[in-house]
Amino acid sequence: MLHYIYADELHMYPTLRDTMFRDRADQFKRRLGWEVSVNDNGEERDEYDDLNPLYVIWKNANGTHGGSMRLLPTTGNTMVNDHFIDLMDGVRIESPLIWECTRFCLGASADSRVAAALMLGGGEVMRQFNVEHYVGVFDARMVRIYRAIGSSPEILGSQGEGRDMISVGLWEFTEEARAKIGNRAKVSPALSEFWFNQSFGRVIDDKMRATA
Repeated sequence: MLHYIYADELHMYPTLRDTMFRDRADQFKRRLGWEVSVNDNGEERDEYDDLNPLYVIWKNANGTHGGSMRLLPTTGNTMVNDHFIDLMDGVRIESPLIWECTRFCLGASADSRVAAALMLGGGEVMRQFNVEHYVGVFDARMVRIYRAIGSSPEILGSQGEGRDMISVGLWEFTEEARAKIGNRAKVSPALSEFWFNQSFGRVIDDKMRATA
């Protein structure tokens, strides 16, 4: 199931927190060879984790991390403005209607359903928080994944060629995309909304609770 957790609440979910940061180290450092820092506990963290981002996290049945992504409003510090502005020809992306999505991470055993569920969760945040777009930086390997999920971005700028290409993309979330991604994730719109409401302590319908 999906959880929506702000950074300052992660201490309430120690297993989910610790396995998320370890999976990030495994994916970004070991599997992809990115130049990221890994601490003595085997966790990948950066300065943006200190800005109280909102994490969308898929929790496995055993309570561990299956996949996650990190969301921050572009009205504050973001990776795209701080480190990848050259891909935008120096133009900053700053709007309360645009949030940045980073650190899209899948556990080593995660299947395509988890990736789609994360995208669906990101769309739920957009619906509930009146966000119109996400912006994010991604490498060439993600193009196929986004296409398979049914959530390909508009490319705003790119650098490099082939497998070394990195791009800045802009995502929107239509009702058509919501239905397609939900089918891919095998998550109904009602269940997606239930998970969101549960995370934010909203009133939950008893019938929906029983099916979750």
